[in-house]
Amino acid sequence: MLETNPFSILAETVSPFAMQSFIIAMVTLIALGTIIQMIHHKNLTYFLNNAKKAKLQATREIGTGEKVSIIAKTTVVDIGTTSELGFGKRRLAHVLGMYGTILFWVSSGILVFCYTGVGKSNSEMWSMLWHAGAILTCLGGYWFWFFLRVDVSAEAHPWYRIIKADLFVLALLACATFGLAWSYTQFGGQVGLSYLFFTLFVAANLILFGGVYWSKFAHMFYKPGAAIQKNLAEADGSRDNLPPPADAPEQFGLGIKREEPKHY
Repeated sequence: MLETNPFSILAETVSPFAMQSFIIAMVTLIALGTIIQMIHHKNLTYFLNNAKKAKLQATREIGTGEKVSIIAKTTVVDIGTTSELGFGKRRLAHVLGMYGTILFWVSSGILVFCYTGVGKSNSEMWSMLWHAGAILTCLGGYWFWFFLRVDVSAEAHPWYRIIKADLFVLALLACATFGLAWSYTQFGGQVGLSYLFFTLFVAANLILFGGVYWSKFAHMFYKPGAAIQKNLAEADGSRDNLPPPADAPEQFGLGIKREEPKHY
């Protein structure tokens, strides 16, 4: 199953052009949803105004080389490893989910556009990467959902409590889960179940990419920009209007040791 391209088998009933058009439509929905959210919530206006304010309060000029170095370091360390979460289970779950999702999406596009259709060969490597991406997404996502969410682990809400902010992670998990179930039943020759899981897989994708405006999907684009702006502000001395670090060491008292920290 892991070496089989499920889209290639699907091409016997659904044309590759329809699959490619669906992927293009999903990318378009991401762009439209993000742009509409930026306009409505004025995210871009906030970042631009904040950048102008920081430039006026800067205490030193940053050269081009230093700026490129800060952006590169932020991209590799802060964004690439979600270092703001510190070391621990929460960070590991996010890294698993993040790289699993990227792998899942990229391999989906490559399989559909490059290895699905008449006369096109199968790629065992990309088929395995597609399944591996879905599995990693499920591992990180379900770990986060059942054990690491703030309102569950720190505020004692039940795991099945769902709010609008959960739309992104639930739709993402549904995509990966139904994708794996579709591939498994398709490979096993269970035609009825395979079409059921494929329909649910398509529906989950429509909810995920069509719900960008209402979900936390667009935060994936905001957080890198915010992290870069924060590090640039620390380098030029503007510090986003925050005071400099105190000279005295932080004193929290012995009470902080009474329980394991879990209030994020």
